[in-house]
Amino acid sequence: MQRVYLDNNATTPLLPEVFEAMRPYFFEKFGNASSIHQQGQQARSAVEHAREQVAELLNCRPAEIVFTSGGTEGDNLALFGLMKPGDHLITSSVEHHAVLNACKRLEEMGCAVTYLPVDGRVLVDPDDVRRALRPGTKLISIILANNETGVLQPVSEIGKIASEADVYFHTDAVQAAGKVPLDVKEIGCDLLTITGHKMHGPQGAGALFVRRGTLLQPMMYGGRHERSRRAGTENLAGIVGLGKAVGIAREGFADGSVERMAGLRDRLERGIVESVEQIGVNSGDAPRVPNTTNIYFDCIEGEAMVIALDLKGLSVSTGAACSSGAIEPSHVLTAMGLSPDRARASIRFSLGKQNTAADVEFALSLVPEVVARLREISPVWKKAISPQPSALS
Repeated sequence: MQRVYLDNNATTPLLPEVFEAMRPYFFEKFGNASSIHQQGQQARSAVEHAREQVAELLNCRPAEIVFTSGGTEGDNLALFGLMKPGDHLITSSVEHHAVLNACKRLEEMGCAVTYLPVDGRVLVDPDDVRRALRPGTKLISIILANNETGVLQPVSEIGKIASEADVYFHTDAVQAAGKVPLDVKEIGCDLLTITGHKMHGPQGAGALFVRRGTLLQPMMYGGRHERSRRAGTENLAGIVGLGKAVGIAREGFADGSVERMAGLRDRLERGIVESVEQIGVNSGDAPRVPNTTNIYFDCIEGEAMVIALDLKGLSVSTGAACSSGAIEPSHVLTAMGLSPDRARASIRFSLGKQNTAADVEFALSLVPEVVARLREISPVWKKAISPQPSALS
């Protein structure tokens, strides 16, 4: 059976070039980067080269990069590393659960948290950020690219507000890295999170940008790794893979591959809208990353559609992978004003570098057929299309 993977916001396949860069560090170049012998020096050189590659992606100093196990650890280190009981944090209602659940824990520890609303396009109003500031505000944490809709938040405006208020600013850029250019100076953030497996790097390797002068309390205690900000022997092969993936991502901004991906996304989105009735694109008129579209299909259960498409060889999702199986509808889609039923009927299609025009056409050949079949057995759909009795009858 032909299989097409359009769930790249959950994770991306490892590119062959990335694996080849990692391969030697599983075998002959396996040293501990803290050792002073030859194998250790080789490992240290590889780690520092990857640090330089990540710094180039973000336009920062290599010393401002802390390697982590991924986005969740990076987000947690940013929040718990700065906040103390009595401090106030401003975030949004549409953050990834790595931030939202960290905020819940901070509240239990005695911190105050303000959750800002979003508009019908999933956008935070920078004026709401300004109005939420108070004397005890320590940190603002706003996601850069939403993982469900792909919407890009006005982080540069928020960064200016944070700077004027002398408040730290963190942004979760996990879904933005490799899809849009990132410049921490332009954004004006003090902390920024990325991870490798969202841009065709390995799972289990990520990085947190920490602006020089930001005093961050570590979450783990041990050796003096990562300038005492993240204890533990470095994930050598993973860090090398992250560095290689970052290099390929930077090339993508110059070689047209990002624009090609956007074209494929637009073709997919347009084809579905033109071939299926009673649907709509969530946040379709907002600024988005080039690979993501989120579409609702009225009178259908999203989980049922994901399963039906999977049986025919197409992998998509109803939203964040970490929320798979959740009974409640997406917190992102309900926050933007969708009804619970419409939120549950929404499907996320997300492309990667490996996807082709043929993949898009394959998806377009399946989606209308699956939607029609599911609606045939849907009592809600039958009620919606059945003639209603006249008021005069």
